[in-house]
Amino acid sequence: MIQRPLHMSDKKDADGDASVVVQTRPKTKRPPLYKVLLLNDDYTPMEFVVHVLERFFGMSHAQAFEIMLTVHKKGLAVVGVFSHEIAETKVTQVMDFARRHQHPLQCTMEKE
Repeated sequence: MIQRPLHMSDKKDADGDASVVVQTRPKTKRPPLYKVLLLNDDYTPMEFVVHVLERFFGMSHAQAFEIMLTVHKKGLAVVGVFSHEIAETKVTQVMDFARRHQHPLQCTMEKE
């Protein structure tokens, strides 16, 4: 005699109906994201801002130049969107780097 494997649908409850086991997973929320902003000032050289964008945000020279012009013309620009920890690290890196080079460049973060 050949036996076939048992399936969930083979089990019957007291009324003779097939039972279905449904397992629900709790939905995990995505962590909130934070925008990292670069602010314009009258003293930090444009070339330095381009260098910061290339070094800390992995932008090409052309991308960094475009963002730098936006910062210059509009007063600020979003340079990236990250999780809280990464945004905080980027802000700290940029601020420390600017201070070491004696530039007043400001970098902040805000919840998206």
